[in-house]
Parts: sequence; C-alpha cells; structure tokens
Amino acid sequence: MREYIFVLIVAMATTYLAVPAAYRLAVRFGAFTQVRDRDVHAVPIPRLGGVAIFAGFAAATFTASKLPFLTQVFDTPELWGVLLGAGVICLLGAIDDLRELDPLTKLGGQIVAAAIMAFFGVQLFSLPVFGVTTVLPAPVLATLTIFAVLVSTNAVNFIDGLDGLASGVVAIAAATFFAYSYYISRGFDPPNVFSSASFISAALLGCCLGFLPHNFYPARLFMGDSGALLLGLLLAAAMISTTGGGSPAQVSGNEVGAALLPLLVPFAIILLPLLDVVLAIVRRTRAGRHPWSPDAQHLHHRMLQIGHGHRRAVLLLWLWAAVASFGCVAFVFLPPLVAGSILIAALALTASLTRWLPRFSAAGHRPKTFAPDV
Repeated sequence: MREYIFVLIVAMATTYLAVPAAYRLAVRFGAFTQVRDRDVHAVPIPRLGGVAIFAGFAAATFTASKLPFLTQVFDTPELWGVLLGAGVICLLGAIDDLRELDPLTKLGGQIVAAAIMAFFGVQLFSLPVFGVTTVLPAPVLATLTIFAVLVSTNAVNFIDGLDGLASGVVAIAAATFFAYSYYISRGFDPPNVFSSASFISAALLGCCLGFLPHNFYPARLFMGDSGALLLGLLLAAAMISTTGGGSPAQVSGNEVGAALLPLLVPFAIILLPLLDVVLAIVRRTRAGRHPWSPDAQHLHHRMLQIGHGHRRAVLLLWLWAAVASFGCVAFVFLPPLVAGSILIAALALTASLTRWLPRFSAAGHRPKTFAPDV
C-alpha cells in the first residue's frame, strides 16, 4: 500500500506543479474555450489542462518502474502501452483544443489509442458472464476492448461541462476502482496486490487530485479534450485490466455476487457519465440530430436549470457518482443485506438533497436557462 500512496503523491504533485506551464502554453497558442450559448462560464478560459495530467501520469509511471515491489507490474509491456496510448490521445485532444477537429477524426484517433493499448496487452482476454469465465474469439475481444475505451473516453468528455465536475467524478471512480482491484487481487494464486489496474487507479486518482485545485469553480484552467479523453482512456485501461483478467470467484464467494458483480462494478463506477451519454444519444437521435451534435440538456445543465448553483451542482453530481460507485462496490466488501440497505439510504438522501435544496437555499439561485442549439 505504501508504494501506491507514493505513486499517488508523485502523480498529484507533478500534475499540480505542471498546471502553470500548461496554462502558459494554452495562452501562448490561443487555446481558449470561447463562451457559447450552452456554456456556463462568462469569459474565455484557457484549456490544455490534459497536458499537465499526462505529465503527472508519466511521472508516476516512470517512478513506479523503479520501485522495489511495483517493478513486477512492468514485467509485461502493458503499462508502457497505456502510457503510449495516453500520449496519443492527449496529443489528439490537444490538437482539438487548438483547432477543433471534426468528430470522425477524433473518433479515429481514439481508436488508434485504444488499439495501441490492446497491442501491448491491455485488452479483454475473457468475460465473467453469470459467474463463468467466458473466452471469446480474439477479434471479438479486441473489438470489445476498443469499444470499452471509446465509451469511457466519450462518457468523460460528455460530462466535462462544469468546473471540476469531470476531474471529481473520475477521482471518485479511480478511488472506488482502486479499492475494488486491490481487494480482489488478494485472491490471486498466489496473492499479489501489485497489479496494473491498482497502479493505474492510484496514479489516476493522484492526477485528478493534483488538477482539481486549479479546476474547481471558478476554474483557472480547463482540462479540455486533451484531459477529458485522457482521463476516460486511463479509467478504461484500469477497468479492462481487472474485468478481463480475473475470475468471478475472486470478487465474491456468494454465487449471485460472483455472477453479477464482475460486470456490474465497472458499469456502476462510470454510471453517471455513461448515463449522460446514453440520454444525450437518445435525445438527439429522437430529434433527428447527430448523436455528437451539442446541446444544453446534459445532466449538469439540468442541475443548474432546477436552481442549484455552480458549486452545489458539482458537489451533488459528485455525490451521485460516489453513491453509484461505492454503493455497488460495497456488495464486494459487505453482506448483501447491509450493502443494499446502505445503498438505498444513500440514494434516498441524495435524491432528497437534489430535489429540495433549491427550495431552502438562503439566497436562492435563479434557474439558469440556455439558448437552444440550432
């Protein structure tokens, strides 16, 4: 555990210290997020924060490769593949932050980054389906791997709409997944808590914590696509490493838990951004628009529309993310009845806060409206 804490601190410190350089780089090359009708900021804000996040992850990776116990994780080229894929997708996002790439070009770049990771061994080798480890043909598993990366990267990108929202949600997801992967890796034969998934989760958590002080409302620097796509890819890499390489019995001794949790946990951990993506696709296709066409109906927009202020909207969405992720993972650590009771109580409390807080706000927040996109 001490080595993971050290990795987290290295990632956090490097990211935090690299943000001023990323800020100057964004100003130098004119990488600003302009104010649009669907945006919530009032003045153009520099972006390219993903460059600082990548610096943090790279520093954590090189540091871990020299640590006594974590060196075993580098016996295979997986983590170097993750670092290379992260560099590719960060570069893709940085170019988009500067020049606004078209959706198909961005999609192609994401596929290349995912394929690089798969080539280096970060891919699904099996699927835990209803308690049985199912091995599918290699082309199918490679396709599922790339699809998982695409879903995660775009889910994080979709939810990056309020200061600190995406970095906070990913930090919660990374912390949850670290606890999950660290716990089940103790069931390996022989037990070994040093795994690629745990390392990526710890480093990712550190990167998010290092970036948040600069990004929380009012943000001095946006992460941009260079950061949102990067965070989504790293989160996907951690989940793929665990989901595709373990046995259902390692997750739970209970038959029902072993059958359901290995697939439910990854979905629960990214439930909030995943839900935002699904709702956006349904909403836009029903309106006869492209799924990637922008609008002002994301979950964070709706929170502002019902009367929550910027900071409170972010904190409540963080709470929803924490309840979904930690609530599901609780079934791995606790008896089902206890975990279920805690989850229901947490959902009820979060729903009540979301619904009633605008009515009891001392100053009140006028619901924000957004001009429709045409």
